[in-house]
Amino acid sequence: MRGPQRPGSPADGNLPLELTAFVGRSAELGELARALESGRLVTVTGVGGVGKSRLAARAAAGAAPRDGVWRVELASVQDPEFVAYAVVEALGLADHTTRPPGETLLAHLAGRRILLVLDGFEHLVDACAELVTELLRQLPDLIVLAVGRRPLGVAGEVLFPLAPLGEDEAVELFAERAGRQGLDVRGCGDVREVCRRLDGIPLAIELAAGRLRALSPGQLLARLDDRFRLLTGGGRDGLPRHRTLRTTIGWSHELCTPAERLLWARLSVFAQTFDLEAAEYVCSGDGLSSEEVLDVLTELLAQSVVAREETPTGVRYRMLDTVRAYGAGWLAAAGDAGRLRRRHRDWFMGLATWCELDWFSPRQGEVAARVEAELPNLRAALDHSLAEPDEAHLGQYLAGSLWFYWAGCGRLSEGRRWLERSLELDSEYPRSRLKALWVLGYVAILQGDAAPALAALQECWEEAELVADPTAMAYAEHRTGCLALVTDDMARAETLLRSALDRYREIGELNSNVLMAQVELAMTRAFLGDLADAVRLCEDVRRVCEDHGEHWARSYALYVLAYAAWQDGDHGAARELLTDCLGHAHGFRDLLGSVLSIELLALVTVAQGDPAEAAVLQGAAGRLWPSVGLPLFGSAYYNAPHELCEATARRALGGERYAECVRRGAGLDREAAVTRALGYLGVRPLDVLPAPRGPVRQQRDGGDMRKPAASPTRKGGETTG
Repeated sequence: MRGPQRPGSPADGNLPLELTAFVGRSAELGELARALESGRLVTVTGVGGVGKSRLAARAAAGAAPRDGVWRVELASVQDPEFVAYAVVEALGLADHTTRPPGETLLAHLAGRRILLVLDGFEHLVDACAELVTELLRQLPDLIVLAVGRRPLGVAGEVLFPLAPLGEDEAVELFAERAGRQGLDVRGCGDVREVCRRLDGIPLAIELAAGRLRALSPGQLLARLDDRFRLLTGGGRDGLPRHRTLRTTIGWSHELCTPAERLLWARLSVFAQTFDLEAAEYVCSGDGLSSEEVLDVLTELLAQSVVAREETPTGVRYRMLDTVRAYGAGWLAAAGDAGRLRRRHRDWFMGLATWCELDWFSPRQGEVAARVEAELPNLRAALDHSLAEPDEAHLGQYLAGSLWFYWAGCGRLSEGRRWLERSLELDSEYPRSRLKALWVLGYVAILQGDAAPALAALQECWEEAELVADPTAMAYAEHRTGCLALVTDDMARAETLLRSALDRYREIGELNSNVLMAQVELAMTRAFLGDLADAVRLCEDVRRVCEDHGEHWARSYALYVLAYAAWQDGDHGAARELLTDCLGHAHGFRDLLGSVLSIELLALVTVAQGDPAEAAVLQGAAGRLWPSVGLPLFGSAYYNAPHELCEATARRALGGERYAECVRRGAGLDREAAVTRALGYLGVRPLDVLPAPRGPVRQQRDGGDMRKPAASPTRKGGETTG
């Protein structure tokens, strides 16, 4: 399983594929391309439905900056504080620290030449303007293409107002969309007049063309004439284009059947995309059965009210923002918005519950991809719950149930924000609050924020005792033991982790968290010198994971087993285990698991006789460590293997060449570092540097490769994501 693309090569980026033909706009494309060559901030403005997003995407695709084109969709972001998070998400960046997302962007984008497309920012203009100003000020190679109905108002902004299509291009668009329905309307005078009536607005033209299955071009024209006369008192003169679009949408809405209008309104509660199952649950009832939803949705697809997309998680559907807003207005007018938002929230609460359970199964990768696809809707569900005074417990439950995504898929900062927001509210349901507390403690540990982590876990423990909640007590004790492990208190860590495992057994708990507690206990035993016991514990975890198809906890068990194999001199086995571990950690966007594996691969590589490649891997890991929150650099337990690898490589290469190799590795981003580590096959000299005079072999009884007194890692003993 792989996460989103990261910046790295010119082919990188996340622009969506075009699902329909791009018609016309050749002059505008040329002008926009020239604007992007001469300006660092270009903003495409225009009325809704005029084609701003399509033009910007086509121009961006042709720009081909060195480090890719990255599109950020902001229409579904409601909280201004989430603007920077949305950019981090779109870029596929992972950061496990407590630093603000703006700082993460600056750190990751320094020295890169990318084109950032911010689409649909108009409701967040102040937050976007502030972020863009800071990014452009500190990142001289960054170019921003903003797309919205109004300017950002930032110094140096180049405005590119987009006019509607010319008459010939409008007719061409209408004919192309009609042709997709098997109709040839080229040369039809009524079509040209329809396009003139619609002011050349692409969305209006697409909606009109979607009616050709039921109406001839002449009938379309007659109905449009009637509609415009009604709204303008008989004359077309001076009808503003935004009224043209709204009139066209309203006209299309009137032509819908009652069931189609009902579904149109109800679908407006979804954020960005949705699947059929969600639509069938959320939108059914009170005049529309779940069995009818598919047929009605198919009609809305045919009329261009809804668009269909093929995605890695299956077929999904989307409404354009202007169309969604129109439906939302009707939903509010019908007094049904609150009920539909609750149904939407309930569906995604159920989805999160299912995903949490299915995380411990062979469908772990599918779960991660599903939550990634549904993140905008999950955010909307969280927002709704936290905005309702009597539903805070539902927000706490939802934020806590997504622990596996926050911790296992590189979303620590966002998860912590939702958890803290939910815990600011009073709740009469203690179990939901307790879950949010231990998950908050877990996330804070992974960010290296020990004091808030301990406070949350102590509060969880005390409240769990008061309400006699053995599950919350087990999790609070487990994570407190985890905190002791990463702060070098091995004796306390062992006591707490053993007690937590006993509690888990007593309540019959078995999942990824329980297995991680066993891996953490194994690390503690390794730190205390009992490697055989550590191997026994991790082999048991490995067996249980393979029985259940679990890959996330298994990868950490493999990491400890790889360290043991290195200790025993079985470097081939160690490399094989680490390759498996790294592949899964990187696929889950688990930054800590990835960097730990690369560090240990460096140690194995120098043991196999390639100190130059080992130094490159250390440099790559060194670039990644600042994004890992755990501040374990001074730990005698965690740093010893790194120091051993460095000392051995320095002896073999000399200080100058070692430093040069490290610098070369530091030039690799995460994607490139993982690709290099996974692609390394046996001993070979580094191709861009002189080969060493001779290989350095491990000496089992002393010499260059003495066994460290400490254990498997350099800086990351908390092996939980």
